Amino acid sequence: MAKALFLYSSREGQTKKILHYIEEQLTDFECEMVDLHTVPTVDFSHYDRVLIGASIRYGHLNKKLYQFIEQNLEHLERNKVAFFCVNLTARKEEQGKDTPEGSAYIRTFLKKSPWHPELIGVFAGALYYPRYGLFDKMMIKLIMTLTGGETDTTKEVEYTNWEKVALFSQKFVDL
Repeated sequence: MAKALFLYSSREGQTKKILHYIEEQLTDFECEMVDLHTVPTVDFSHYDRVLIGASIRYGHLNKKLYQFIEQNLEHLERNKVAFFCVNLTARKEEQGKDTPEGSAYIRTFLKKSPWHPELIGVFAGALYYPRYGLFDKMMIKLIMTLTGGETDTTKEVEYTNWEKVALFSQKFVDL
């Protein structure tokens, strides 16, 4: 059976939830999931595919993602590795914010990163207001007010388009 490694950088868990969904789609793969923040290097020779998923928080990907890329650049470029980004702006599908071309976060990623993955996905995340501390709750509410999103801090709202994730899963298999 083919093996896939899923590396994730997740704050609230939606990135990991998306990876679990992708794992369900990959019936011909044995999948291993690892927190990107806990592993400086990976032995890529053990895997047929590698998928890196990372979330945006306050407009930025975690700096550990960039450190991992720098430390593993040669392997990332030589192997079948894909990347996806999770953010709340991607909920605006009608504006193309859920595509690599329409995502400001992906444009920034590609400028900052020496690695340019062959396959990139952009998925809307989730709002988990009740789980946030007071500071995060108020900051995210402000951001959502400015961007026309949900501002009721008693709600949890999942924006992820699971059909889009399923299509990405197939492209990942076909890499």
